Amino acid sequence: MQRIGLTGGIAAGKSVAAQRLAERGAVLVDYDVLSREAVAPGSTGLAEVVAAFGDGVLAADGTLDRPALAAVVFADAGARERLNGIVHPVVRRLAAEREAAAAAADPGAVVVHDVPLLVETGRADAFHLVVVVHTPAVLRVERLVRTRGMDRGEAERRIAAQASDEDRLAVADVVLDGSGDPGQLRSEVDALWDRLAAERHDEQDAEQP
Repeated sequence: MQRIGLTGGIAAGKSVAAQRLAERGAVLVDYDVLSREAVAPGSTGLAEVVAAFGDGVLAADGTLDRPALAAVVFADAGARERLNGIVHPVVRRLAAEREAAAAAADPGAVVVHDVPLLVETGRADAFHLVVVVHTPAVLRVERLVRTRGMDRGEAERRIAAQASDEDRLAVADVVLDGSGDPGQLRSEVDALWDRLAAERHDEQDAEQP
């Protein structure tokens, strides 16, 4: 089994790369999905978040009010650390379960961990290969404003709350350019996938008696 850590700043194009890797045959472990599962209604995680931040982060139907929580944690680094301390251990456990299931189904699987906060959580050394989708921060601000209708100040705060471009690039084994159109990024993913497949094939040949 090969374990790949995939990361990139908000609006960098990471989702496009993740989708293409899954289309090529990777088992995708999406940490955004797992983070929602960690605070699902009735979960211990949600109860801990409410205990830490108050009933104001609950929607009327008992689910987590994500915009309300985001308004708190993106304006307060201490609050963000408290939230991460609740959610991240649960997410890591769920990710380990998904990976174990993939390995049991196919010992030769390529498991891609799609981790938005890979650098921030200090997990770069946990993977065989770290792939960073890189788009300069200034361009990511423009994308958030243009495609998600986000206020420019809010977009800048979201980006500032994440690792810097320099910190991400410092841990990258492979850098994919997300600044162009999605088709270009998918082509880069294809080239990476083909290279990794060729390397696995060569390793298998070398292990033959």
